[in-house]
Amino acid sequence: MTFADAELVIVTVVCSTIERGLDRHSTYPTLEPTYNPTLLARASTLSADIAYLLEVPEDQWKAHPIHKELVTPRLPQALETYLSRLQALADSPDPSPLLAHSYVRYLGDLSGGQSIKRIIAKAYGLESEDNKAGSDLGVSFYVFKQLTSANSASIGEMKKIKDWFRDGMNVAGERCEDEAKLTIVEEASNAFRLNMGIFNTIRTPEETKPTTKERSQVSKRRGESGTEQEPPREASWPLSSVAAVIAAVCLGHFVLVVGGFTGDNGYQKLLYVERWLSETFLKTATDAN
Repeated sequence: MTFADAELVIVTVVCSTIERGLDRHSTYPTLEPTYNPTLLARASTLSADIAYLLEVPEDQWKAHPIHKELVTPRLPQALETYLSRLQALADSPDPSPLLAHSYVRYLGDLSGGQSIKRIIAKAYGLESEDNKAGSDLGVSFYVFKQLTSANSASIGEMKKIKDWFRDGMNVAGERCEDEAKLTIVEEASNAFRLNMGIFNTIRTPEETKPTTKERSQVSKRRGESGTEQEPPREASWPLSSVAAVIAAVCLGHFVLVVGGFTGDNGYQKLLYVERWLSETFLKTATDAN
């Protein structure tokens, strides 16, 4: 199982659980300001990507050996722990800490997730004319709509989404006491640890690279030549390492935004770090291929 395959399956389960909790508490004072499933929900696009990459109908990918390997004989302990925590928060009298999980999840997808998208697309031969034209088959999970239309969001538009989410969090912060705010910040650290556990579950970086056969199968599916071609060299940054750093940056964002420890200057510094990381990972992936 490659990192891309396993990541998509695991993130689908996590996103579905987070989004069910947010749907359930969509009018809760601290969750309502950032509740926008049309804009943010990822579960449906994840399902479409998995079906495409595994070459099965969307309602049948859970019967695929990759999914069975992940859940049989039971869910990985790290994933089970993560889902149990999310369910406990959804069942809690105060589900506010779900805000921490949605922020870490969505900010990562909006930020460094764009670098992962490019790396996965290149590694699996998904950079065809179709995807350049905007279909994004196999990587639609990383495509967001604009705030004010159904068109795909550019990098600039994604920043607007992140600013909108940040403003919603400010509203949420005004609606809760300092103790509740601290609980939410602490839950962000917990979300980071839970994500780290999942990254470790997916296998070590050396074991997660797409094989020549996997790349060629996806490339043939994209309508390219039927002859197997020499795959591009791997990026020197393992995807698991990229995802781990992205999660760490998201955690830093969250602490600054909710805690208000350093104000807007601190937030702008983190935006600079986020941009630097994104550009570094993209450049490394490009240079290595």
